[in-house]
Amino acid sequence: MEIGIDSFVAKFSDGEDQRENDTLKIAHLLERIELADKVGLDFFGIGEHHRKGFLDSAATVLLGAAAARTQHIRLGSAVTVLSADDPVRVFQQFATLDLISAGRAEIVVGRGSFVDAYPLFGYDLNDYDDLFVEKLDLLLKIREKETITWKGKFRPALYEQSIYPRPQQSKIPIWLGVGGTPQSFARAGRLGLPLMVAIIGGETHRFRPLIDLYRESGMKAGHPESALQVGLHSLGFVGVTREQAHNDFFPGYAAAMTRIGKERGWPPTTRAHFDAQVGPRGALLVGSVEEVAEKAIRHSEALGGISRLTFQLDTAELHHEKIMETIDLIGTRLRPMVK
Repeated sequence: MEIGIDSFVAKFSDGEDQRENDTLKIAHLLERIELADKVGLDFFGIGEHHRKGFLDSAATVLLGAAAARTQHIRLGSAVTVLSADDPVRVFQQFATLDLISAGRAEIVVGRGSFVDAYPLFGYDLNDYDDLFVEKLDLLLKIREKETITWKGKFRPALYEQSIYPRPQQSKIPIWLGVGGTPQSFARAGRLGLPLMVAIIGGETHRFRPLIDLYRESGMKAGHPESALQVGLHSLGFVGVTREQAHNDFFPGYAAAMTRIGKERGWPPTTRAHFDAQVGPRGALLVGSVEEVAEKAIRHSEALGGISRLTFQLDTAELHHEKIMETIDLIGTRLRPMVK
């Protein structure tokens, strides 16, 4: 099981000097990626949002800066909102990242957990699924061939058009990021793409039927079992002790989830809800090194085996020093324990 970190570069609290705070937040992000590389983590992903409170709208720019400061860690998105982007530009940006990083780039594509990108870039939400299907098809064709002919509904056609630059890797890994719809799991299986499942609440084992559907769809489509990898993206935080981790994480987590819940009709997040989520079956990976390592293994077993686990550390908006401490613990203690 590979172990990594995902970041949305979240910055919910505004200080007196907005620009200075944003600059500091980006500097902190790059320090975190450097540390993740130093302590041996396998992957660092940066999300994509187009709203106040997030600084990740240009993820490939951030990843390029990180690539120039790291040597081993794989770098990618978490996720790229492909439905609201041009697959040609997405491929070019990640191919460039692959060249900067000497072959360490990956792409996780999806439709995003927020819909802000659609009106911002002139897309109709009624085309939500059709946009993604068509653009994923084009992205995969560009990955396969340098020169393509292609025609679709939402983008001008391409006739014997060559796409450059080409990456160092013969094939940049493209994962399909999904939430909870059966159609998305089945689609990933049919295409033989590795699956990144975002589980931010509820009970992780309840996703097993969807992951079984993914694997069954992939095998029926003729893809080898080795190609049908499953990754898990979870909210998490590791502390020296269980109590310290819970007490550090809860206040910011509750505030952030309650804020998001107002948009989505969720009830306010209570301590009782949090305690259930950090329990044996809950989705949150928050606790001591030993506790979270054991839970990660249980989650893998419950889902039939996962090949990558990424911790999303931004939610509670903890101080930079706390995030650095937990990255160090995940890399130096938790990763070897899970391995």
